[in-house]
Amino acid sequence: MPSAIKPNEKLTVRQLCEELQISTSTFYDWRQKGTAPKCIRIPNGDLRIRRADFERWLDEHEDAA
Repeated sequence: MPSAIKPNEKLTVRQLCEELQISTSTFYDWRQKGTAPKCIRIPNGDLRIRRADFERWLDEHEDAA
């Protein structure tokens, strides 16, 4: 993870998947099930994920083991 988090940064699906070390098919499966982080669809149809939304989503899925 980058040392200086930019809350307004927008991640591509590929960047998010690389950070989580998951396949894009896993991401789209989560999206279909409604469990993926909140996304923005830009005019060309691509998806972007706000860094702040991604970090919040991670916090919500933290396991307090």
